[in-house]
Amino acid sequence: MLIPALNEEDALPAVLRALPIGRLQHVVVADNGSTDGTARVARAAGAVVVREDERGYGAACLKGIACLSALPSRPEVLVFLDADHPENGEQLTLVLDPVAHGADLALGVRVGRDGGTGNLHAHARLGNRIVLAAVRLLFGRRFLDLPPFRAIRFDALERLAMDDRNWGWTLQMQVRAVRKGLAIVEVEAPHLPRVRGRSKISGRLGMSLRVGAKMFFTLARERLRQTV
Repeated sequence: MLIPALNEEDALPAVLRALPIGRLQHVVVADNGSTDGTARVARAAGAVVVREDERGYGAACLKGIACLSALPSRPEVLVFLDADHPENGEQLTLVLDPVAHGADLALGVRVGRDGGTGNLHAHARLGNRIVLAAVRLLFGRRFLDLPPFRAIRFDALERLAMDDRNWGWTLQMQVRAVRKGLAIVEVEAPHLPRVRGRSKISGRLGMSLRVGAKMFFTLARERLRQTV
């Protein structure tokens, strides 16, 4: 399991408490240059902590993957988990079961109590829909979400040769999974309000606009790579 985290000292303990850590092969927290006690609380809960000072969700994920790749017993399946949503940790089977039954990549589509897209702000929901429409147009695959909560076979992940270092990570993974012909399954997953604080991305309109711009850059780059 890999949990990228940036200044989540308050929220992370609840996420780690929700995990069956004793039953998991590895739990790695990729500390993305936190200035609080994120690393301390992660170690106290039994997680392995690696630090990546270059800010970026993708950079943190790549650091964690490198750590897992270097271990004597590499995982067969890797789950990516938010550092602020313990409900996902409580329901790992949602994304693990499809992989156990033959899927290469299982995506935990965010669903709230009302059946909507969970704890996403209106501007984030709109941006999500626009990006997903572009994915369908450019790559011929309809997705319901770009969720951080996901599970992927480790060998399939390596075949994707992921290299995005910030906000295009989830999109790049899904697009490359389509291009590689991976078996992809989407399942509904609960998405409740954050345990503490505000989202680094969807909580601010300005940041959401920056992320949206990066998403379209990622789409353009992946489309160009498909044609060369």
